[in-house]
Amino acid sequence: MQLMYDKGERFYEDTAVYGATIDDIDMDAVAEYAKLVGYGKSPLEYLRENNGFVTTNKKGEEDVSVACILLFGKNPQKFFPRSRTRFIRYEGVDEKVGAEMNVIKDVIFEGTILNQVRKTIEYIETQVREHTFLGQHGQFVTRRDYPEFVIQEMVVNACCHRAHNIKGTEIQIKMFDDRIVFESPGKLPGQVKPTNIRTTHFSRNPKIAAFLKAYHYVKEFGEGMDRICREQEANGGQVPSFRTDDFILKITVPKVTENSSIRLGTEQNRIEKLPENTDVTENVTDTSQKTSQKTSQKTSQKIIGLVKEDPYISTSRMAEVIGIDRRNIARNIKKLQDLGIVRRVGPDKGGFWEIIEE
Repeated sequence: MQLMYDKGERFYEDTAVYGATIDDIDMDAVAEYAKLVGYGKSPLEYLRENNGFVTTNKKGEEDVSVACILLFGKNPQKFFPRSRTRFIRYEGVDEKVGAEMNVIKDVIFEGTILNQVRKTIEYIETQVREHTFLGQHGQFVTRRDYPEFVIQEMVVNACCHRAHNIKGTEIQIKMFDDRIVFESPGKLPGQVKPTNIRTTHFSRNPKIAAFLKAYHYVKEFGEGMDRICREQEANGGQVPSFRTDDFILKITVPKVTENSSIRLGTEQNRIEKLPENTDVTENVTDTSQKTSQKTSQKTSQKIIGLVKEDPYISTSRMAEVIGIDRRNIARNIKKLQDLGIVRRVGPDKGGFWEIIEE
């Protein structure tokens, strides 16, 4: 059965919950969701007519599905005690036990999946540090240890795609000084592998995924992990790593280091030291050759500032903001790329810019 669930031949979320009845369902929660998706009948009719939430068995009795309990149950943990999310904050970079135990935060979030997602994201946000420094044009820039989208998407992925038929453990989110590890019951499902996870989508719990999408926690099916990687790279961090220990999927998200947040201003500082109207190619590095086309200090600063503010900015938008020809922008960016100041990550459409160290 586990293999069938992993391959998508069956979905555990469609299984009837032993002992569950209509009385275990919060009809107010159902009514809220039915209104959200534009369903005009009663909450009970919605459950009976949609997604197999409530079905009638051969005995004429109504069965309540796993997805129904997890999404709308008054107390989902009555039937799934470990279908919860646990956040653990460690001091340092190691997980220690016994006399050396270094746990400084240990919080559990229960209730419906939506409640877990909301409360977990809200709490982790209180644990994420921010660094503010003086950036381009004299404006203060704030960088976080972990991009906001990365935190949200990783929590959603853990709650959305966990294997609920594995009932002996909960989702555990472990924050260390240098990383966050998301541990979720269940291996990578379907054809998803660490090598193709950025481009391959498979939902272990499609009804739960559709529910979270209606609440705008799932942006677009299949884009989440790729954007997580792009967000990490755009902020100077490393992409997540994946490994499976027995039946637990562990995804490690490295912290965006303090140096990477400061690093975005490094190239600007190098350019600011140049005399006005000086050829960047001649002064940024001794090994660079002179070129006939010069990149002015002012234009270089503006390009770097725009990339810092929006790594996904287009060259046409740069030209519009700076007020010069698009071909001129392209030449300036080419020189900055040659100097190791700016690089393009990904394709022209869908990729982003990154300011890198020399």
